[in-house]
Amino acid sequence: MFKVRENEPAYAFLHDPETRETNRYGQAIDLARLSGEPRGVSLEVNGDAGVGENPNRYKQHGFHFTADNCIGCHACEAACSEKNDLSPHLAFRSVGYVESGCHPDLTRLNISMACNHCDDPVCLKGCPTRAYTKFAEYGAVLQDPDICFGCGYCTWVCPYNAPQLDPVQGHVEKCNMCVDRLEAGLKPACVTACLGNALDFGVIENVPEGRDQAETSIPGFPDPGISRPNIRFEQKRSLGREFQRTDMMPLKYHRDGDSREYTPVVDPSKNSGARKWNLKKLLSTHENAHVVFTLSTQAVMGAFMLLIFGEGIGSAFSSGSGQGAGAGAMALVKSEALLPVLGAMLALLTFGLVRLNLHLGKPQFFYRGFYNWRLSPVSREIAGVSLFFAGLCGYAFFSLFDNALTRFMTVAAGAGAVLGVIAGLYYMYRLYRIPARPFWDHWQTATSFSGAGLTLGGLLIVAVTALASGFDAGVMVLRGLAIAIAAGLALEGIGLIAHARDLKRHGREGSASHFEQVTTFGKSYYFRNFLIGTGLALALALAFLPMGPIGTGVAASALFVSAVTAAIIGRALFYVLVIPTTMPGAFFWRNKGFEEHARASGLAEMPQVGVVPGGD
Repeated sequence: MFKVRENEPAYAFLHDPETRETNRYGQAIDLARLSGEPRGVSLEVNGDAGVGENPNRYKQHGFHFTADNCIGCHACEAACSEKNDLSPHLAFRSVGYVESGCHPDLTRLNISMACNHCDDPVCLKGCPTRAYTKFAEYGAVLQDPDICFGCGYCTWVCPYNAPQLDPVQGHVEKCNMCVDRLEAGLKPACVTACLGNALDFGVIENVPEGRDQAETSIPGFPDPGISRPNIRFEQKRSLGREFQRTDMMPLKYHRDGDSREYTPVVDPSKNSGARKWNLKKLLSTHENAHVVFTLSTQAVMGAFMLLIFGEGIGSAFSSGSGQGAGAGAMALVKSEALLPVLGAMLALLTFGLVRLNLHLGKPQFFYRGFYNWRLSPVSREIAGVSLFFAGLCGYAFFSLFDNALTRFMTVAAGAGAVLGVIAGLYYMYRLYRIPARPFWDHWQTATSFSGAGLTLGGLLIVAVTALASGFDAGVMVLRGLAIAIAAGLALEGIGLIAHARDLKRHGREGSASHFEQVTTFGKSYYFRNFLIGTGLALALALAFLPMGPIGTGVAASALFVSAVTAAIIGRALFYVLVIPTTMPGAFFWRNKGFEEHARASGLAEMPQVGVVPGGD
């Protein structure tokens, strides 16, 4: 445990003689009683088997922040960094600020923020490796970096930017509530270091001495309903109606009338408003591995479903007693090009899986992704995709033989693969429904993923068939699958229209993402939309209009280029445009503008700057 100094000041000790039974959300503050966990168990802090003597050891603790007192000295950051021996590019606690008005009537509101050890920790539910645990002791949400394999999903779902992905070590770390100090009866290091008496700590809902308020929000603080954070605020100083962020996010905070609530709105002053391409920035992000994985996996899943169900779908479009074009196309694929198509599907899926695995901070521990299948959509997605991959391998292998047993095994493997498609694609969608990332938290994510599967899957089958069986065979398959390809493009287009409408209507960080979409990446965005419309028109023309060999070849080539290009640009936009509901940041690694400047100018080569060279 932490060793208490002989001259430890009185303000450094925990002091909660009385506590409430429940918090403001109606949850019991005594977590051992709530969870039924045994008392008197050691936390084994730093290998110490002792048990703290704090009478409130099993009650939910939390921070109290008095914004009026914070002078922005960053002593809390420094104390936290020193206590946890952090690298310059990490900060478990950081101080950001927002500003209102202008000289000489300028108001700055400083905000010190760390992990809030929430009642409903979304990081714990999202982590696929079960690296997070919420303890009955103090209500601390602790994370074990030795279990983490560095996927970073917890950094996506957390509204407060508490988990810190260390690209050097390849794992996540975060504030541990200084449980070693708590066991010794001391408040966290950041609290005892605060010069302005802005930070305090104790049993949640207890208002510190000399304080009157215990609010759940402050200008710039994300919606507490996402995770029910254990932090309370006091802020009595008169504030303006608008606060601007001093980082690069195009957001400001506005309140109406006499309301105390500040709502995020678009701040158009953060860029010129001109439409730009920004292709280099768009196509060279840290999330490129996710672009490759999602597109390749959805393409292969779509192709497999078309192989399995294509004849039935094609028959639905037949006329009279004749066989539909789709049915005939699938019959051709299964008779002449099945093995090349299956081989291409396996190769593409393997490439996507390997690319994603190498994206992990610790790819050698990829198997840990299955650990939290009961809670994490990431674990469930991994399980679904793995089932699909195994089923696809079995389907391809048993298709090499033709006897009663192998035909049965082919059907069984195919059924397993279909289940893998359903589970994998559903949880691939669910894992992006993140309240802390409003740009993703929309049903359009589902239409984008399923639309990409139909479009890219159909084009994959056509391209491999043409290469394996010749131009005429490719044309026949293309005409048979043109309706499916068009349906995929139409599905994507419908979702995009609704998405843009809802982002503008609902405001908040989603509107800021849309503002970036039509300005910073405006030309890329509208070009992608044009390509989707062009691809849809070409697919419908190939399905219903008579064309000669040359016209068909030109239309098919244009369709392939337009659809694939639209998919790549669209998926890159999907990742680069996200504006999370995190706290305002103004210093160093909290400011994307500074990060870009540091890497471009060479400042990032200096460790004390706190920016990882070439990282994100």
